[in-house]
Amino acid sequence: MNSPYKYIRQWFLFLAGTMRSFYVSMKLVFGYRNKKLSYQKEVGAKGEHLAVKFLRKNGFKILQRNYACRCGEIDIICYDRGAIVFVEVKTRHSDTYGPPELSVTEAKKRQIIKVAKYYVAKKKVHDIDLRFDVVSILYPPHGENPTITLFKNAFTKYYDY
Repeated sequence: MNSPYKYIRQWFLFLAGTMRSFYVSMKLVFGYRNKKLSYQKEVGAKGEHLAVKFLRKNGFKILQRNYACRCGEIDIICYDRGAIVFVEVKTRHSDTYGPPELSVTEAKKRQIIKVAKYYVAKKKVHDIDLRFDVVSILYPPHGENPTITLFKNAFTKYYDY
């Protein structure tokens, strides 16, 4: 004799499969997706690419891009003159809400510091200076060349977290 739970489980699996295939068909047929999110990702990826080129041109050695762990994510990790540098890239197409560098909030700084501590522990890095920089990229109207600004030592790691 079969348990009633077996039938309930089969019913839920059927529903989950139906919902998943409905979502996939919506994506395929109607091109359904979150356009705002993809635009933001596109702008961010473009900005990070420009930042990497800018940093390399200024003598930085790129160690890692988009480093992610359970604590969060850091855009670029690089080496510059005896220090490991953790770089946050902020890109904007307008300064309506202020310059890009001001969007690095205190919460974001704390998160970057946590990820940096995790990275240093994971890679077993000792006796080397750490630095936190911000690269600000602002695209002017009419498709002109962007303004790229590097803020060295944008913040410090001395938080009690």
